[in-house]
Amino acid sequence: MVKSMRRGFTLVELLVVIAIIGVLVGLLLPAVQAAREAARRMSCSNNFKQIGLAIHNYHSAYSQLPVHGGGTKGTHAGRHESGRRGNNRLERSALVALTPFFEQQALWEQISNPFQTTDSSGGVRTYNPMGPWPGMPLSAHLTWGNYDPWITNIPTLRCPSDPGMGLPATGRTNYAMCTGDSCDTGFGGALNRLSGATQSGGTPAMYTRVQASQRGAFAVQLDSKFRDILDGLSNTIFAGEILTDLGDRDRRTHLCDDQVGNIINAGGNLHCRVSLDPERPLFWADNPTPNRLRGNGEQQRGMKWASLLPIYTQMLTILPPNAELCGNNFHYSIVVAPPSSRHQGGVHVLMGDGSVKFVTDSIESGDSARGQVGVHAQHTDPLSTPGSQSPYGLWGALGTRASKEVIQEFP
Repeated sequence: MVKSMRRGFTLVELLVVIAIIGVLVGLLLPAVQAAREAARRMSCSNNFKQIGLAIHNYHSAYSQLPVHGGGTKGTHAGRHESGRRGNNRLERSALVALTPFFEQQALWEQISNPFQTTDSSGGVRTYNPMGPWPGMPLSAHLTWGNYDPWITNIPTLRCPSDPGMGLPATGRTNYAMCTGDSCDTGFGGALNRLSGATQSGGTPAMYTRVQASQRGAFAVQLDSKFRDILDGLSNTIFAGEILTDLGDRDRRTHLCDDQVGNIINAGGNLHCRVSLDPERPLFWADNPTPNRLRGNGEQQRGMKWASLLPIYTQMLTILPPNAELCGNNFHYSIVVAPPSSRHQGGVHVLMGDGSVKFVTDSIESGDSARGQVGVHAQHTDPLSTPGSQSPYGLWGALGTRASKEVIQEFP
């Protein structure tokens, strides 16, 4: 009688099979992650194309670009009183005016009409058309009643590669308007926020400073048209990609306040680098000296889509992409604010002709130690006078609208 033999896997064979499967999964996982990031990156680019189309449609409708720093003028004494109740003090970002042009008509209807809400005591409050101060903190929203448009997260303004979600932001954006290659007067100053009149005070006059330093497609508080882009729409950046803050002291999303000297002078762009963590140079040191980290959780990069402030909705072509945020005077006005992203090696930018380009971190960016172009009273760089070509090479040239630089080859 012949006995049948039952053959099974030995323990060694089983372990070998498991090891082979593990190796295959290890090889496959990076490819899956890369494919997912490629899809996210394409979604980011598509969002930017929608914003570019919205800008062109806006220009067709109104014969100008949306004003970065538009809105309603103040009528009450006191910043917070007027901002929260009656008007937005010309602090509205260009993104607000674009909402009906990238399929947010319902949101625009809320903004452009009186908006009723309930405050913390149960009383009904009515916000005027065009909304209140866009920089309203969360505490004020709770006290005065949520102004829903400013705390709405708009899908078109979010890049899937950025994991930032929810609080402490009131409404995140991953896209910011390009205001050029100088950060002086980034908070405005061309117009009086109470009257809307041209500001002539100061030495030199604030309006003169704004004209000299606001060299991008979007000039804070000033009208701009396609005809003003003398360098050519295809050679001028209109907007760039930015990250939103995650509360981890990332140099690209958390502002370091320059305590060394005036940031617009020669060497000023690099003042904050002494505060980087030597062991983790992509992050600020825990207690940086002589500089310091500024702002609470909601006063960081990309946290308020409706506000004109540099920290929220502006990008400049001074330092190359993914460089650090460095500024004077807190987050309000003077901030070297490069674009940033979590894509490998660079960022998306939107050109004036509506095309979306990917710019690498290694783009030719001239002499970062040069002083910024402008007429600030403390300006000391004799090479960076008003009307000069950008000190920041190809990168700076792409950020200016009419400085007559010759763009020979886009990276």
